[in-house]
Amino acid sequence: MNREQDRESAAPIRIGRRDALKVLGAAPAAALVASAPAAALDHASGMAMPSARPPAAAPAGEYQPRALTAHEYRMLEILSELILPADERSPGAQAAGVPACIDDWLTIRGERWLDEIRGGFLWLDVEARRHYGHDFAECTAGEHKELIDRIAWPDRATIEDANAAAFFSRLRDAVVSAFYSSKIGVADLGYLGNTMVAHWQGCPDTVLARLDLTYEQSQWRAPFPGRSKA
Repeated sequence: MNREQDRESAAPIRIGRRDALKVLGAAPAAALVASAPAAALDHASGMAMPSARPPAAAPAGEYQPRALTAHEYRMLEILSELILPADERSPGAQAAGVPACIDDWLTIRGERWLDEIRGGFLWLDVEARRHYGHDFAECTAGEHKELIDRIAWPDRATIEDANAAAFFSRLRDAVVSAFYSSKIGVADLGYLGNTMVAHWQGCPDTVLARLDLTYEQSQWRAPFPGRSKA
C-alpha cells in the first residue's frame, strides 16, 4: 500500500497529504502564509505542553503563545496533529511548528478569526464535557475522533453543528497551509527549489506524454543539448 492509500484508509479525522494540498488556495490559508514570519514557520519540535494556566515565564527555547491562552494553545496542538499527524515519511504538524505559526498569525492578523477559533474551542470543550465529563484536551483518541467526525465534513454536519464545522474547515486550511510552508512540509513535498543543473535537458518525456505535448507544439521549439527533437 502506498503512502496516499495508507492515508485514505486511516481514521476519518485525518486527511491525506495529497488531499490536503487542495486547500492551499483557500483565502485564509493564503493570508496565513503571506503573514507568518519565517521564525514561526521553522519553529522546532519538542515544545513542552502548556498547562491549563499560563506559566509566569516560558523556559528558554519554548514557544510562548501570545494570541491564545495556554489551554487554547494546547487544543490547537492536539487539533493540528489530528489533521496532519506524523507518518513514516515525515513528522506531523506539531513538529513542523504549525501551532506556533497559527498563534503568531492570530497575534498579527487574527481580527475576527480569533473570536471564531475561540468559539470553536469552546464548542469542543462544551461537547466534550457534556458527553465525556472532561475538557477536549483530556479526551482519549477515540473521544477526539467521535467529536471531530461530527464536524470534519460540512456537508454531513447537522444544523446544530454547522458553525463548528465551518470553524474546523477554516482551521484545517490554516494547518495545511502552515505545514507546507515549513521546512518539514517543503521536504515532505520533495520540492527542490532553485537547484543548479549543469545542462537543462528540457521537460521529461514522461511529463510531455502525460500532457499530450511535444516540443514542436510548444513555444520551446529549439532542441535541447543531449536530446533529439520530438
